[in-house]
Amino acid sequence: MGARHRFDRDESLRRLGDEHFDVLVIGGGATGAGVALDAASRGLKTALVERHDFADGTSSMSSKMIHGGIRYLQQFEFRLVYQSLSERQRLLRNAPHLVRVLPFVMAIYTSGGMIPKFLSRLLGPVLWFYDITGGAKIGHKHKRLDRDETIAHMPVLDPERIHSGYRYYDAQVDDARMTMAIARTAALDHGAVVANHAPVIALHKAASGGLTGATIDAGARGQIEIRAKAVVNATGVWIDTVDELDGDTERDVRPARGVHVVVPRSLLSNDAAVILSVPGKKASVFAVPWGDHAYIGTTDTDYDGDLDHPYCTAGDVRFLLDSLNASTTDDITPDDVVGTWAGLRPLLRSADDAKTADLSRRHRVTRSDSGLITVAGGKLTTWRQMAEDTVDEVLDLLGRSAACRTKDLPLHGAVGWDTVSAGGVTASVRDRLVGRYGSDAGTLIELIGQEPGLADPLVPGLEYLRAEAVFAARDEMAVTLDDVLSHRTRARLLARDASADAADAVAEILASELGWTADEQAAQVRAYREAIHRERTALELTAPPGPEPARMPGWVPGVARLGSMR
Repeated sequence: MGARHRFDRDESLRRLGDEHFDVLVIGGGATGAGVALDAASRGLKTALVERHDFADGTSSMSSKMIHGGIRYLQQFEFRLVYQSLSERQRLLRNAPHLVRVLPFVMAIYTSGGMIPKFLSRLLGPVLWFYDITGGAKIGHKHKRLDRDETIAHMPVLDPERIHSGYRYYDAQVDDARMTMAIARTAALDHGAVVANHAPVIALHKAASGGLTGATIDAGARGQIEIRAKAVVNATGVWIDTVDELDGDTERDVRPARGVHVVVPRSLLSNDAAVILSVPGKKASVFAVPWGDHAYIGTTDTDYDGDLDHPYCTAGDVRFLLDSLNASTTDDITPDDVVGTWAGLRPLLRSADDAKTADLSRRHRVTRSDSGLITVAGGKLTTWRQMAEDTVDEVLDLLGRSAACRTKDLPLHGAVGWDTVSAGGVTASVRDRLVGRYGSDAGTLIELIGQEPGLADPLVPGLEYLRAEAVFAARDEMAVTLDDVLSHRTRARLLARDASADAADAVAEILASELGWTADEQAAQVRAYREAIHRERTALELTAPPGPEPARMPGWVPGVARLGSMR
């Protein structure tokens, strides 16, 4: 195991300039952090830099599911489903504090549903196949439900529309918290040197043409040259931008935008991810519980706009709520929406003009003439496998060999997560903290013991505590107000307006921890509220109604064709 270091940005920036590395990873999402963890755990001297914050892009804006992906059976992606289910099991074992089993309920309609009632029993063999492929390893098998059993999982479902349903099981995770755990495991437990808010502005090449490192912009510390024998591009939808620094102008990624809206869970009372048909389409949306909230998603549309700002629009909200309300007795309105998010899937381009919903979620690892190793495609569930394949390519480039260790490697916080004492907080607070920090929850509980005021809410109406902002600044490399409200906590997603109202109070905590001047503190609040204003402005835009929804679980072989023949 590598030397232990603090998860400290200043120390990391110093080391990035002073030391020589076997591999430099560009990109601090789940995949990039996973590559850094895999490489460091195999004994490679590893560096990782992220342009903005860890999980700033897709890895904080996903559907937050760790799943096999029943819909990929439609594309005959049996290997992908098997691989995804295997990775799901590893995450349940290696990060039990973060990844939780979640029931999924697929509603069958009396008429007009995505799957005709008379064909619904064909779902049984599909779900048995899913169980056999690895779904049953979660400890539950699928079950056919009658109408009352289906409605019991979301009592607002319209009994006139629902005929029956199927229940199966996958898992859920807070994607940004998992990415943070991966990055901290790489750094704290295996000696990787990682830094956020450090964009790469140039790649370095030797006279022979091979890469020798990169230059980053470290803000107040100026530019830093990083020396590395191998460079990995793991920047998701931004991989083409990094490839351009290497002289490659070919486009490998086709971004697809997925949008979700958040409402109070009390409006749905769902205890499962309920999959609902979209009226007039052979497609579906889902309503997923997330603590005291539920989110509804998702769309799946081509995207050619600003990669940094894939906002949700009024048309997106209207489409998702209309799709939900068509199956329920109580209408939810835009006024009920407390948060939204839009993320971009880094889909691999195909030779044909297929819809984004039909593109494979497999990943691809390539090596350029200069030696730049690029990992593209994939999905959140398979980050570990993507990282393993990428590091195999790194080792081949370096002429070295080392066995992968991450299949059975616990993420930081997993060891001892179930033995954390409540100390001076309630058992429910302890459980919530453990669910986000694992065994590190003990550190937050100690902070509260030293300063009881840190047990107060960080944002009124949400369960996050002031202690979490302190921990984010001291132990999780939070640099900005947005780092804390968007990624260390999920306040911006769950309560957009309330988080903006609380910005002054949160910035005051961070100013004390990070040494901000009064002007810097005011600038942080202003920047956060301006970002929220842009988000609100986008919500006023009228997008075309009915974007292409994601083809979520609910497909049965031949159903679409038979339905179109009727």
